[in-house]
Amino acid sequence: MEKIFIVVVCGATASGKTRLAIDLAKRFDGEIVSADSMQIYKKLDIASAKPDEKEKDGIIHHMMDFLEPTTPFSVADYVPMAREIIADIHSRGKLPIICGGTGLYINSLVDNIEFDDTGSDPSFREEMKRLAGEQGNGAVLEKLRGIDPESAARLHENNLSRVIRALEVYHISGKTMTQIQAESRLNPSPYEPCMMMIDYDDREVLYERIDRRVDIMIENGLLEEAREFFTHDDYVTAAQAIGYKELKAYFDGTAELAECVENLKRETRRYAKRQLTWFKKDIRINRISSSKSTNYEEILENAEKLVKKYSIL
Repeated sequence: MEKIFIVVVCGATASGKTRLAIDLAKRFDGEIVSADSMQIYKKLDIASAKPDEKEKDGIIHHMMDFLEPTTPFSVADYVPMAREIIADIHSRGKLPIICGGTGLYINSLVDNIEFDDTGSDPSFREEMKRLAGEQGNGAVLEKLRGIDPESAARLHENNLSRVIRALEVYHISGKTMTQIQAESRLNPSPYEPCMMMIDYDDREVLYERIDRRVDIMIENGLLEEAREFFTHDDYVTAAQAIGYKELKAYFDGTAELAECVENLKRETRRYAKRQLTWFKKDIRINRISSSKSTNYEEILENAEKLVKKYSIL
């Protein structure tokens, strides 16, 4: 089966990947498929740094702004939907460009991960919740460690829902989550990816970009967007978005705005660090070096060279 050539522009928040993906789409007649776990939601515009119509510059964006914030959405939902969209883009002779900073979405898509379709056992799940309530989350994690030490090593006891799910999968299927994940990688990927990220030689340059972005978000109405967000108790999944929870203390009257904004900048920098740690583990990702003195045109030129190189391999 002939593989579909795709471009993946990934990396840390505020690194410039949105602009780069749009310019590559203009250069190579592409359409963009978002790989951002928060840009999928309607109304979360400023906090998720969702590009507006002017920034999109006529380029079609998929997997963005289509879901109500009340709707849970996971990587298991993302991958089959993105696959279908990529196939459609390719069928029309366009270049699919995946752009985003959610590493789990990107790797699961590119590596063709199949997710377990094991059913559920509500009574077993309740039993594990009772165990956690009586003996602590650590007791549930310890139970998993005796069955699936690899999964237990990857999970924190505070991530109770995933620990319970791993136990539930074994309870129902007799297979560990580690075994199921290994089997899910047996099918080859349908993609031939050209993966890239803008990598700042000096981390402080990226952090300065993050600080500036937060200031711009505040100027553009982040406070109003966050205030509206907190009027909805049912925005459960979307509550993970950085940009809202850091401002809650201001709305509650327990902290000054300046303090909350500094906290938002700090948490965004920490998030960027986690993203970089994730992406730098993947040796397939080409790093486009950038510094304070780098001209954006140089970055774009290097990205274009990568696309041309990989498209003829």
